[in-house]
Amino acid sequence: MAERVRVAAENLDLYYGTFRALRSITLDIPENRVTALIGPSGCGKSSFLRTINRMNDLVPGARVQGKITLDGKDIYAPDVDVVVLRKRIGMVFQRPNPFPMSIYDNVAYGPRIHGESSKRILDELVEQSLRGAALWDEVKDRLGKSALGLSGGQQQRLCIARSLAVKPEVLLMDEPASALDPISTAKVEDLIRELREEYTIVIVTHNMQQAARISDYTAFFLSGELVEHGHTGTMFTNPKDQRTEDYITGRFG
Repeated sequence: MAERVRVAAENLDLYYGTFRALRSITLDIPENRVTALIGPSGCGKSSFLRTINRMNDLVPGARVQGKITLDGKDIYAPDVDVVVLRKRIGMVFQRPNPFPMSIYDNVAYGPRIHGESSKRILDELVEQSLRGAALWDEVKDRLGKSALGLSGGQQQRLCIARSLAVKPEVLLMDEPASALDPISTAKVEDLIRELREEYTIVIVTHNMQQAARISDYTAFFLSGELVEHGHTGTMFTNPKDQRTEDYITGRFG
């Protein structure tokens, strides 16, 4: 059975001023799977990730040509509400960035912004999201304490919980474990495996082993181009393109 495509890029170009950061990217991202974006620094993988929820709109001089669709609808169409889009497509950044407020308020922040004021519903969402991020048991007795008192790994899982609280459909992760120690990294990786049951996940990673461990599909970017993409197992054992093989085996990058 063919997998359902959730997000699709079609002949996508991204410019920062006159610099062409992405060149004719065409890529399907299937539902309830983890797609890893790999490639050397500056190859365009994070830029591509940010086109999926229009984060590049915030960069002066950035413009997009081509198409990105979510469930078949062009997300750059004039009638798209970017606030609603970013509710559907959550983002977790490289460094944990909890707000300087309580653990509870960090998770409740998004739902409140979107108009949720019932304490009962917020309580449920906070617990559900923290459970979803495998953090509830560690923080349930100190929800009123500052999020800044958590360890780095806990802060990153809190940021994942914060993303989950607005009930996104797609989760973008920009090197979510690169600032973490090995134990915290393993927890985040376990979490990503669990989350794909409910979410479509796109993750940027520099770590080849991590991509091999957690992703179903891998896309290899180089100098703003998509060199190849496919099932992770195939990409890592039998890549079609010599440049992919050179990168995966550590000959460059």
